[in-house]
Amino acid sequence: MASIDRDGRIADVAVIGAMGWRRGTRLDVRLGEGLILVTADERAVFRVTDPGRVRLPASVRHWCGLIGGSRVLLVAYPEVGLLVVQPLSSLAQMITQFHAVAVRGDAA
Repeated sequence: MASIDRDGRIADVAVIGAMGWRRGTRLDVRLGEGLILVTADERAVFRVTDPGRVRLPASVRHWCGLIGGSRVLLVAYPEVGLLVVQPLSSLAQMITQFHAVAVRGDAA
């Protein structure tokens, strides 16, 4: 879990370091099914700022309802070069659906 600062940055040295991204690495930031998907892309505009910090574009934060202080789940998939940033709202929905299936045996 990480918090977004007032400038839209998320900081987690361990998770972002696991991706092998260093300061200046260019990043593509996209939305997908309620998630923010971040990949390294030499043609991208966004970059790793300080070590272990990634800035999410304002448009992406707005779309996901994220503001300074919002918490997100970070999941690194270094083997495929993907960092998933999951807003708590989408995490809550995923957990609710999972529990509905586990408890009642059906989808929510």
